[in-house]
Amino acid sequence: MRRETYIVFFTVLVDVVGFGIVIPILPFYATEFGVSPTVVTLLFASFSFFSFLSAPLLGSLSDRIGRRPVIIVSIISTAIGWFVFASATAVWMLFLGRIIDGAAAGNFTSAQGYMVDIAKDEKERTRNLGILSAIFGVGFLLGPILGGLLSKVSHVFPFWIAGVLATVNAVSAILFLPESNRNRTTDKKIDYHPLSPLIRAWRDKPLRPLYVTWTTFALAFVIGQSVFALFVKDVFGFSAFATGMAFAVVGVVVVINQAFLLQRFWLKMFDEARLQIIMLMILMVALLCIGVEILPLFYIGLIGLGTGQAVLRVVVTSQVAGSAGPLRRGETIGILSAIMSASMVVAPVVAGVLFEIDHVVPYILAIVVLLLGLIELWSGSKRRLEG
Repeated sequence: MRRETYIVFFTVLVDVVGFGIVIPILPFYATEFGVSPTVVTLLFASFSFFSFLSAPLLGSLSDRIGRRPVIIVSIISTAIGWFVFASATAVWMLFLGRIIDGAAAGNFTSAQGYMVDIAKDEKERTRNLGILSAIFGVGFLLGPILGGLLSKVSHVFPFWIAGVLATVNAVSAILFLPESNRNRTTDKKIDYHPLSPLIRAWRDKPLRPLYVTWTTFALAFVIGQSVFALFVKDVFGFSAFATGMAFAVVGVVVVINQAFLLQRFWLKMFDEARLQIIMLMILMVALLCIGVEILPLFYIGLIGLGTGQAVLRVVVTSQVAGSAGPLRRGETIGILSAIMSASMVVAPVVAGVLFEIDHVVPYILAIVVLLLGLIELWSGSKRRLEG
């Protein structure tokens, strides 16, 4: 592999490790301020709302000015956001930290565009995205482990470390990351309307089925994730360290699937359209196993959760990027990010309210959402066969 490939892998790894360090710990830290579960999920939603506003703009901007400057600005924003969050003395500072991070949250999206830029053909494109997602999984494996260990010092300590890692990452990107986008569209008008990516996704009939699949996955995944730490704390009595280890289990499964099973099993045994259906079903079963509040089934659910998201993320992203063409890759990947961000705005708020009614209700809703996506996917496949 080329030198720039290793650099962007390292950039994503450090970024995700920092993210993975704090996500399992965030609810424990936030509740020290005396907030309710709904406010905890609003912290997730505040980041996502500003990410929703910025991601499509940054995706289009990376098509125009290049991937490198967008990645660097995003990492710097992350560092500042975590430092503000860690130094918070009031709840409003917690929100400010998440808002700063979300305001330029385009690093992973731009990294995906980067890896698509340097791919020579479709096979290499899927492989690059698979490896990148595997790096994401490694980061999500190492991050929660480090977060769990660091939380033994204090619940705020992991956030300082995440800020330091992001700072180191920004310096590394500035010094060593070259530009990958050789097809920059300097004449392209950038649309600043935050809803325009969702409108374009709905109007794009060839890609609409992929966007629908992505939307149902995003809603269900975020509903489950946003109350996960609160769920395991209240239902199983998990500490911050134990919660980090649970996230690490999911990370292990993601790495195994994306680094080994994706190419050697899943893509050999099934085409990408069939994989979408299979992974939605696996995610439904996984959420059911988690929601029944039985510890052995809970761990089985973690395996299914890691498998479903690992494969589905790569398959949908690869199909969208491949269908878009070189001049729209950043834009379409930005649309996927916008859909995920929009889901991360709505889903945590809904999940937090439902969680206060009963711990299991958010997981029931997530299963229903996936079922609707599965029905639409089956119906779409049937329509294409009949057409």
